[in-house]
Amino acid sequence: MLSLDMSNMKDKKILLVDDEIDILNLLETVLKKEGFNNIYKTTSGNEAIKMCEKMEPDLIVLDIMLPDIDGFEVCRRLREFSLAPIIFLSAKDDDVDKLLGLGIGGDDYITKPFSPKEVAFRIKAHFRRCEYYNLKSKPQGKKVIPFGDIEIDEEKGEVRKKGKIVTLTFKEYKLLLYLAQNSNKILSKTQILDKVWGSDFEGYENTLMVHISHLRQKLEEDPANPKHIITVKGLGYKLVTEES
Repeated sequence: MLSLDMSNMKDKKILLVDDEIDILNLLETVLKKEGFNNIYKTTSGNEAIKMCEKMEPDLIVLDIMLPDIDGFEVCRRLREFSLAPIIFLSAKDDDVDKLLGLGIGGDDYITKPFSPKEVAFRIKAHFRRCEYYNLKSKPQGKKVIPFGDIEIDEEKGEVRKKGKIVTLTFKEYKLLLYLAQNSNKILSKTQILDKVWGSDFEGYENTLMVHISHLRQKLEEDPANPKHIITVKGLGYKLVTEES
């Protein structure tokens, strides 16, 4: 049985990005009461990107409506160099916005008005999942999973294509690794969502489709006619190795 050590949670660096100072201060107060010591704040999207480059936060709470660039654009730029979980905040309870946010690399979506306690709960849940995943993915024997010209290095948490590192988001990496660990097996959409996003994820199948599309764009020679990441109509997905 895996034993989660969450004692280092208080040292996690959390970046709060919102143009409303009152919301930033309220979230900071609640998170500190919940035991988080390293809280950083900004009201600007561009400043958030600069801060992420310097401080490398462990998690980002990101408002969509910002005065300079919107949260979606901030997320796109962050995903060029950061795998930190991103929780979107939005005044819009719109499925399109949710799918867009999750599709471009976000990990969660909270609609305003919200309870600061809920935000703290979601943050803790993400850290627990990351810790659990790190424990589960510690290599047991086979450390590198190859297929075609792609290699997944479980020990380093890296994916290489033709020897060059491919930048994936945390969710993209988890999705690819789960498919690869069950290569040549059909996995249902429910199985994948439960494993990669968690059983309490209130998401949609479209979220999974977007992430599959991103993986194909990054890994397949012809994303429109994938060789490895295959859709099995009506059943789910599977990762096909070259040998099969």
